[in-house]
Amino acid sequence: MKRQTGSHRRTTPQMHLARIDPVMRKLVRRIQLPGLPNRPNNFHTLVEIIVAQQLSGRVAQVIFGRVVKASGKKTLTPAALEKISDAQLLKCGLSNAKLKYVRDLARKVRENHLPFRRFGRMSDEEIIDVLTQVKGIGRWTAEMHLMFVLHRPDVFSAGDLGIRQALEKLYGISDKKTDLNAFAERWKPYRTAACLYLWHALENDK
Repeated sequence: MKRQTGSHRRTTPQMHLARIDPVMRKLVRRIQLPGLPNRPNNFHTLVEIIVAQQLSGRVAQVIFGRVVKASGKKTLTPAALEKISDAQLLKCGLSNAKLKYVRDLARKVRENHLPFRRFGRMSDEEIIDVLTQVKGIGRWTAEMHLMFVLHRPDVFSAGDLGIRQALEKLYGISDKKTDLNAFAERWKPYRTAACLYLWHALENDK
C-alpha cells in the first residue's frame, strides 16, 4: 500500500469558525482581521490598560503619555511610578480612583504578586485570578490582557458591551435570556478570533 506523504492542512481560526457557524462564515468572508499588536507583558502595559478604562482611545493615550513623561523613563516601572507624587499624577489626568489603582498595582508588582514571567506557563483562569487581585482590574480588563497582550487564542468576554451588542444584532440573543458563555462554546478553541469578528462587525455597521 502506497504511503501518503502529503502534509495536512492546518486548521486556522477562520476555517474553523466558517465551518461551524453560518453567521461567522459571512463575517470571515467580509472582514479582514488586522494582526494583533505586540505589547509587552509588564507593569507598563497594565498601567496603560488601567488608564484607558472608560475613556476614548485618544484621551487615554494623552493621559498615559503624560504619566510616562512625568516618570522620566521610556518604560514605566513600579520604582519610576513611585517617584511621581500623587499631585503630579492627578495633574496628568488620572482620577482619584485610578491613582489608587496604579499605586496598588505598583505595590503588588514590587512584592512579586504578579509573576509576569510565569504567565506563559499559567492557564487563562489562573492569570485572571492573579490579575483581579489588583484594585481596578476586573475580569474584563484581565480578559483584554489575555487577548491583546498575551495573544491567548480561546478567550471569550461575555461581559463586554460590544460583544453583547453584536450577539444581539447578529444572532438575536441577549444575556437576559441566553447564557452567553455557553453559546460561545461552539467557537472553541478560537473564541478570541470570534470576539474580534464580533467587534469588527459591530464597528463596520456603525
